[in-house]
Amino acid sequence: MKALLSGASSGIGKDMAKYLNSLGYELILVARSEDKLKELCDSLDNSKYLVYDLSKEENCYKLYEEVKNEDIDLVINNAGFGLFGYFDETDLNRELEMIDLNIKSVHILTKLFLKDMIKKDRGRILTTASSAGFFAGPYLNTYYATKNYVLKLMLGIYEELRVRKSNVHVSVLCPGPVETNFNNVAGGEFASKGLDSEYVAKYAIDKTLKNKLIIVPGTMMKLGVFFSRFLPYKAQLKMVYKIQQNKVK
Repeated sequence: MKALLSGASSGIGKDMAKYLNSLGYELILVARSEDKLKELCDSLDNSKYLVYDLSKEENCYKLYEEVKNEDIDLVINNAGFGLFGYFDETDLNRELEMIDLNIKSVHILTKLFLKDMIKKDRGRILTTASSAGFFAGPYLNTYYATKNYVLKLMLGIYEELRVRKSNVHVSVLCPGPVETNFNNVAGGEFASKGLDSEYVAKYAIDKTLKNKLIIVPGTMMKLGVFFSRFLPYKAQLKMVYKIQQNKVK
């Protein structure tokens, strides 16, 4: 069994790598930080790393070309980041970089690897989205929008595979707050304690291997996503804004 994992150098991705390793997977780990990747690989069996900045479109194609003959069973799109602030005040270049990483890299890699998996009629793709994918996100606008894209993309692909009775499966991870470096990068902090990253990683992998489509760790977040569908849009916006505003440093 072989897995390709992006965003592997820290947080959920790092914990996914450790758990997959314990399950016997051979790993190809991808991130921008060579030092962190090397340190992680040194602690794992049957793993190697590739240094790519996937916010650069050409690197997505280069990565695919480098590993396309590896007979990968599981692809995990996990790289991504957020940015707090009013939409008119946040840095445009940073937002465009976020769109390139959170959306474009996921779109390119999913399409390229999915086509190969469909030909073989086997394989799995897990993409890390967020509970943000179910909402609009004032004060974290662009991040929420990117996760909406990713979530809906995977849902559409799922149905296309289902109607064709394909043995290829897609899953999408939609956690709420998780204790990672996300908030330090985005410029905020959780108002309450997030879920443990190791727990989320294990939960996501276990559910993916059972072909679960939408993976929402944590009882409170499951309830939040469920009951939110009964709220009017304007009430959802007020709720999300209050949550995000409480995170600002």
